[in-house]
Amino acid sequence: MSVSKKTKSLTPPDITELKGERPIVSLAAYTTPVARMIDEHMDFVLVGDSVGMVMHGMPSTLGVTMDMMIMHGKAVRRGLQKALLVVDMPFGSYEQSPQQAFENASRLLRETECGAVKLEGGQAMAETIHYLTQRSIPVMAHIGLTPQAVNIFGGYKTQGRQEDANRIIADADAVQKAGAFSVVCEKIPDPLARKITRQIEIPTIGIGASADCDGQILVMDDMLGMFTDFKPKFVKRYGSLGEQVAYIAETYAKEVRERSFPAPEHVYDYAGD
Repeated sequence: MSVSKKTKSLTPPDITELKGERPIVSLAAYTTPVARMIDEHMDFVLVGDSVGMVMHGMPSTLGVTMDMMIMHGKAVRRGLQKALLVVDMPFGSYEQSPQQAFENASRLLRETECGAVKLEGGQAMAETIHYLTQRSIPVMAHIGLTPQAVNIFGGYKTQGRQEDANRIIADADAVQKAGAFSVVCEKIPDPLARKITRQIEIPTIGIGASADCDGQILVMDDMLGMFTDFKPKFVKRYGSLGEQVAYIAETYAKEVRERSFPAPEHVYDYAGD
């Protein structure tokens, strides 16, 4: 009997080296079955703190805990063989000090076996990113609209318009110099995303940014149409699973009430299976 070899997982340096070679493909996912289905098509899979809103019905990402990130990180880890696993650091787990960030980031790596962590913030987080990378923790940065700062921004608003563009450019430069291996650019104008992509040497991962970013990321449940009332401009619906689930549930309920399910082929008798 032949034994299949385990696929080698991509690493943070592998992702960095893809800049200029080909577009980087990624999705945010939170469960083992989904991770298994998408693994061969992804360069990295992100367990984002968006899990709080997508899977737990929270109004924002601010209530997400380390324990939640670890639980979902472990679940996704079980489903991946090829793609790099990146796990978000939740709000309050890294902002206090570089030392606090190291304690929590090392816990994420140890308990989820992820290959890198992601944290939000540009210039303000440069010292922390440098501290982590100097201590063998790969960091994916996140600039532009950073959802953990939603209260400061006054909502999920596009960032980097007019004079604010210089701040985003400075953020990108700061996280690169600090040692981040890539940077997510969320909800910034297309021309600004293209300018940043040209100017920095690490890959830019766009979400609501530009097709000219070095890669793209979406939340799996958004692109599948699991939420019929959530339709941001930057999400392309590749499916309508939310409507299909509702229809299937309605059909199932109807058959149960009519006693047409379970049918004879779905029940057992004394004769066997």
